[in-house]
Amino acid sequence: MAIDRRKFIRDSSLVLSAGALGAGLGACSGETPPPAGPAASAPPPAPAKKMPDLLASYWTIAGDVSPATGGREWSLFDFRDRVEAISRVGFRGMGIWHTDLYHTLETYTLQDMKKILDDNGIVHVEIEFLLDWFLDGERKKASDENRVRLLNAAEALGARHIKGGDFFNEKAEMDHLVEAFADVCRDCANAGTRFLFEVMPFSMLDNVRDGLTMLEGADADNGGFIIDTWHIVKMRTPMEELASIPKRFMLGVELNDGWINTPEGMAMTTETTQHRMFPGEGEFDMPALMSAIQATGYDGPYGVEVISEKNLKRPLDELVEIAYRTTAAQFEHA
Repeated sequence: MAIDRRKFIRDSSLVLSAGALGAGLGACSGETPPPAGPAASAPPPAPAKKMPDLLASYWTIAGDVSPATGGREWSLFDFRDRVEAISRVGFRGMGIWHTDLYHTLETYTLQDMKKILDDNGIVHVEIEFLLDWFLDGERKKASDENRVRLLNAAEALGARHIKGGDFFNEKAEMDHLVEAFADVCRDCANAGTRFLFEVMPFSMLDNVRDGLTMLEGADADNGGFIIDTWHIVKMRTPMEELASIPKRFMLGVELNDGWINTPEGMAMTTETTQHRMFPGEGEFDMPALMSAIQATGYDGPYGVEVISEKNLKRPLDELVEIAYRTTAAQFEHA
């Protein structure tokens, strides 16, 4: 079900001019109405704002999965079914999680996947998630192996970007992070894609200011932030700080909603993987967030990433309809 993109309807038959009303009253009283002045021209309708492309992030449309619990992360919904479903409602982008990618490749080739995406008008492909790219030892070795697979997929699918970051508040020196980030960006550039750092309360850099220091130090044309509104709120990021991010580093956005404060007794990791909400359904000041994001000059696609236990049993068509409708609504007054 495609969402109606703002129609402005003007029905001139419902407009009753004061001059016509006066003439009618004068005729009834026998008086001669005064000569009519020049007709006032109605102002032209305001031009409709262009809706940005929307991207269905992986977890939003994955269905019954278990993120960050050690359980199954790949979707039971077939890849083709997901692509066709998001296309029907108007999405122009799609996210693919790495374990789901590897599972999908048991059924489809990368060439198959590219054709399915192209046939359904999906032009923005997001691949995630690269962890441990800044560490050493066995975890870095495993990360490098994953990096090669993600880069191969990104090149074959024409991916817009690869997402990466950290979930464990690892400790690392800034100089090392700058070097490691620049190294991943070089590999991504060779594959024709970008590397986006998702700053979050759980990452080795848990605030926008430090993340920006890393990005500026790496100074990569294809490296920047992907800003997730859930993380921005939980990091208590001032809207002025969000709005001041240089446009060159604003390379991705994910919208969602939720509670401003984590409920007592609940871990934030539980909240982020089970209790996110669709945009406009929670406590976040979505207009303020939208205003700050747009103040940066960001002009790329907007993802919607909602990880919620309420979505586990929802049918695919219902998931994509809710995701598109609630996300598109954020642009009605933006």
